Amino acid sequence: MTAELFKKMPFSLVYQNNMLPVSHEVFNIILSYVKEKTNGRPLDIALDVGCGTGLSTLPLAPHFKKVQGVDISESQLNVAKQYNTASNVSYMLGAAEKLPVNNDSVDLVNASLAAHWFNVDKFTKEAARVLNTNGCLAVHAFYPGLEVEYKDLSHDLNKVISEIWNTLNPYTDPIGINLMRSQYHDIYESIPLKDKTWITDIPVQFQMSISEILGFFRTVYMFQIFLEKDEKRAEEFLMQTKRRMQDILGEEADSVLLNVHMKNYCVLACKH
Repeated sequence: MTAELFKKMPFSLVYQNNMLPVSHEVFNIILSYVKEKTNGRPLDIALDVGCGTGLSTLPLAPHFKKVQGVDISESQLNVAKQYNTASNVSYMLGAAEKLPVNNDSVDLVNASLAAHWFNVDKFTKEAARVLNTNGCLAVHAFYPGLEVEYKDLSHDLNKVISEIWNTLNPYTDPIGINLMRSQYHDIYESIPLKDKTWITDIPVQFQMSISEILGFFRTVYMFQIFLEKDEKRAEEFLMQTKRRMQDILGEEADSVLLNVHMKNYCVLACKH
């Protein structure tokens, strides 16, 4: 049921408009790693697996001759194509466990906020198969939680945020959420390459309005399951949450930007 959410056009549009972008901190870590392992040579092909609507695909375009996004969802890919602004980016239908790519043909296999949906062992073997010599694998996501900071109101605001997660908790996928909470430890262990590294607790900060924060929660699959099971209750819950945050912030609620703190993590590997 959860995987089917990503195949529905309404959700794909919500995802495109509200999901957080790949953090600059994580992106810079990945690029530095790839350049180090490839000795600074020109980079040919990057493969973005589980690319969704292309939020993690387009940032790769300036650094590679060609970037290919792969996803199992036609609706996600249709949105990605609609928003594609790079001539060297293309998208194709395919599964992470059986990549539609030749052996030893890719400089980077990237999976952003996606690998917890894959069959991990099959995906990591496929990534190793398609990578060139000195090609790199980058698998990354953020910890399923966030904290907000604003003047002396942080405690009250974070209490509301915690209650959102608690409300959504019954709708979690246990395998996926455990992978994310472990910061992809099992993915790191499953990679069949000797040269690999695991970077945890990467601090990332965004500035977001109340509407943007609640928009982000709409992209969380647990909320989408909640919405499917009881649309009226789910929408009322979001509206009540918005009113509570507005009450805490007072008159400036609709214009204020809150500092949002998240932990990111990244698994990196190189094929020799």
